[in-house]
Amino acid sequence: MAAPSSPAVSEPPAAPSATSPPGALRRLYGVFLRHQLTWGRAAVIVALGGLAVLVGLAVRAGADDQVTAGTEFINNFAFTTVVPICALMFASSSLGDTVDDRTLVYLWLTPVPRWKIAAAATLASITVALPLVFLPLVLAAAATGAGPALVGATAVATIVGTIGYAGVFTALGLRFRRALVWGIAYILIWEGFVATASATAAKLSLRAYTASILSQYTGVGLRLGSLTVASGIVVPLVVGAAFTGLTSWLLTRVTVD
Repeated sequence: MAAPSSPAVSEPPAAPSATSPPGALRRLYGVFLRHQLTWGRAAVIVALGGLAVLVGLAVRAGADDQVTAGTEFINNFAFTTVVPICALMFASSSLGDTVDDRTLVYLWLTPVPRWKIAAAATLASITVALPLVFLPLVLAAAATGAGPALVGATAVATIVGTIGYAGVFTALGLRFRRALVWGIAYILIWEGFVATASATAAKLSLRAYTASILSQYTGVGLRLGSLTVASGIVVPLVVGAAFTGLTSWLLTRVTVD
C-alpha cells in the first residue's frame, strides 16, 4: 500500500524572528476562527447533538436502570462519535485547508513565531467545536434521567476531550493530506478496536480518559474506564498542549509553494 502523501519537508530558508508584531496571536486566532465558521460543518455536528438528545429521552423512557443505561449511551455515542468527529472536522481543516489551497505560504512567511500559528489554529478549532458539542451533550446526559453525576461528568469529559482531540487533529491536518480519512481511521481502528484489546494501547487512547471520567463520576463500570479522574482530566490537556507543540515544530519543517 502506498504511503500517505504529505507536504514535502526540508529545512526552512530562515528561522522566523523571535519577536512578532503586537497582537499577532490574537489576529491569527481571528483569521482561523473566521475560516472555521462554516455552516456545513456546524450542521453535521448540530444534527448529531440533536440525535443525542432524542436518544437520551428514549433512555429515560425505556431503561430500568437509567444511570447505567445513560452512562453507557453517553460513553458509546458522545465520546466515541460526536466529540472526536467534531474535533476532527474543525481541527484537521484549520491548517490542512491552507496546505490544500496553497495559502499556508502567507502564514509561513509572516515574521511570527511558529508556536503562535499553531496555538492560534488549535485555539480557534476548540472555540468553534466546543460549544457545538458541549450544550447538546450535557442536555443529552440530563435527558437520560441519570442524575447530576452523569451531567457533570459529561461536561468535564467534553471539555478535556475536545481539547485533546483538537491538538491531535490540528497536527494531523498539517502533516497529512486527506486528514479526515486518516482521522476517522484513527477513531475507528485505534480507539474502537486496538485500545480495547490492550491496557497499554488504552493509555494511548483519548477515549480511555473520557470513559474514566464518566465511570468514576457515576460508579458505572465501563470498558476502558479504569483510570483515575485526575488522569482523565490531566492527560487530554497535556496531549492537546503536546500536539500543539508538535504542530509548531512541523511548521518549521514544512516546505510550501
